[in-house]
Amino acid sequence: MIRDITIGQYYPAHSIIHRLDPRVKLLGTLVFIVTVFFVNDLLGLALATAALGAVIWLSKVPLKYMLKGLRAIFILMLFTVLLNVFLTPGTEIFRWGFLKVTWEGLFLAGKTAIRLMYLIIGSTIMTLTTTPNHLTDGLEKALSPLKKLHFPVHELSMTMSIALRFIPILLEETDKIMKAQQARCADFESGHLIQRMKSLIPILVPLFISAIRRANDLAMAMEARCYHGGAGRTKMKPLVYQKRDVVAYIIILVYILIWAAVKIWL
Repeated sequence: MIRDITIGQYYPAHSIIHRLDPRVKLLGTLVFIVTVFFVNDLLGLALATAALGAVIWLSKVPLKYMLKGLRAIFILMLFTVLLNVFLTPGTEIFRWGFLKVTWEGLFLAGKTAIRLMYLIIGSTIMTLTTTPNHLTDGLEKALSPLKKLHFPVHELSMTMSIALRFIPILLEETDKIMKAQQARCADFESGHLIQRMKSLIPILVPLFISAIRRANDLAMAMEARCYHGGAGRTKMKPLVYQKRDVVAYIIILVYILIWAAVKIWL
């Protein structure tokens, strides 16, 4: 389960999506997430599916690698689907005690499951095709107008970059701790819910200690290098838009217009 989490990891490949400016990918991901939230019909779902499939194909990241990240949210997705199936009022199909299944519940459950899958895959594509440094630079550049309002843009971007870097590190650390505890005959599978929660304590305690130690080491390293925020800092490789980025912006605009036309037409 730990190894199935792919968000925050980078998959190196030579693709047009990898070479795009991070600001383009941030905007594209935001637009896709917003449109997926408002998908209420099959035509809108087909449009989102076509857009997501095209980006996956252009990214040259294996589809199995992206779908592997869905295993981590399987329990959440199953719980959400069951709630929608049994608690949505409408035309009843059958009843089991006080629980009933309706056609509206089935439709809402399917739509919710697809939304969750598309949101995870869409967000994962951005992190798989963008290094943390480029993602930080893109976010800082995109939010640079907020600096006039004294908003800590650089600090926010740096915090997100560090968080993304720590995700695969902590996942690897968790995997090592679990293997070490299992080698000492620790059992994480058997027993009821309370026992399973108690069995996680030998994992969580050393994991928190390791995370705090890494954070302290990182803070000391930044102070030793005289890091004092974004004031006066320059970029060795500043972000510059290329022709492919302009084309990508046009494609995003066309996607928005088509989606808006579909919503108005229906």
